Amino acid sequence: MPYSPARVRFALLALALGGFGIGCTEFVAMGLLPDLARDLLPDVYAASPEQANGQAGNLIAAYALGVVVGAPTIAAFAARFSRKRLLLVLLAVITVATLAAAVLPSFGLVFAARFVAALPHGAYFGVAALVAASLLGPGKRGQGTAFVMGGLTIANVVGVPAITWLGQHAGWRLAYVVVAALFALTFVAVALVVPAQPGNPGATVRGELRAFRRSQVWFTLGVGSIGFSGLFAVYTYVSPIATDVTGLPLATVPIVLIVFGLGMTAGNFSGGWFVDRGVRRALFTAFGGVVAALVVLLLTVSTVAGLFACCFLLGAAVGAGSIALQVRLMDVAGDSQTIAAAVNHSALNIGNTLGAALGGAVVAAGLGYVAPITVGLALSIAGLLLAVVSFTVDARQRRAAAAAPAERAPELVGDRA
Repeated sequence: MPYSPARVRFALLALALGGFGIGCTEFVAMGLLPDLARDLLPDVYAASPEQANGQAGNLIAAYALGVVVGAPTIAAFAARFSRKRLLLVLLAVITVATLAAAVLPSFGLVFAARFVAALPHGAYFGVAALVAASLLGPGKRGQGTAFVMGGLTIANVVGVPAITWLGQHAGWRLAYVVVAALFALTFVAVALVVPAQPGNPGATVRGELRAFRRSQVWFTLGVGSIGFSGLFAVYTYVSPIATDVTGLPLATVPIVLIVFGLGMTAGNFSGGWFVDRGVRRALFTAFGGVVAALVVLLLTVSTVAGLFACCFLLGAAVGAGSIALQVRLMDVAGDSQTIAAAVNHSALNIGNTLGAALGGAVVAAGLGYVAPITVGLALSIAGLLLAVVSFTVDARQRRAAAAAPAERAPELVGDRA
């Protein structure tokens, strides 16, 4: 049924508020990494701050792994459920787990809480994107996805820097209490203003998982996982890069995060428009942007201008690229739209895990904070090359399908050039 423009706007804002909270909980750890290391790994930090920071990066990897596990699992089992009810359950889990992370005493317990808090991440974004696209109408999947993801990008402009500043001055635990409060507020907002929407009553676990029989789904997941791991190899260690390499005071780290968030916001909203006019072009532009930004960063990281300019460019590229990946997955997944909308976040967080782990490995090995930039560049180039392979294979498959008899044509979904 049609809804009034005011109802649609409020519903979209409520969904975006959830994205804002997820952006805060996912990215605030980067700016507070030394604080987490100092508090949760005091003995290691006293012996070697670099090694402690490298180990604390595993908290970021724990969150990313939670997203990887939770997104396809929840999407496959819950595709038939009411979308609004599912969103509320997911928000309740994130709220409780985030609060638990703020109060648990040891590194291992905080690690576990971060993993649990991440489980609903991908499913929330996937279901919220489907709800937003439904509210906006046909032909606006990119814009609907961009609106929900816009909460995450705005979090990097406002929420992450503000909460990072709070955590630096009042303790990282209070920072996570504030994040938990954001999720509680989102729960209330979604309950009040998001219209009830049915799930897919014909959906089955087997039907949703059928998406993984399509080679282009795997190609697209690989592009996101490998390509964006280059970004996360650098962004995970943005705080020590800014202070130890560029030579900025710790108080400027929130400003660096704001610049990244501004780029991400610009890339997200322009990317939604861009993607609706051609997924392939948008994807190559975004990943080419990541590679270019990392090349420049490697050459100019010791300068303030280089650090800030490249953080903006990286943010813009990842903002546009995440929208392009999500719509590409929805294009190639056939009828498995719920899982397609969710597993994009698995891909991004495999990239988060891989990037944080490899970046942390070179830092912990004593190679310094420039080394993750080199690692990130190599990973991003690999992701871009895989995208070339993906679209080349797709074009050949579609030509073969066009030449074959209709009854033998494989299940393929074309891309918009």
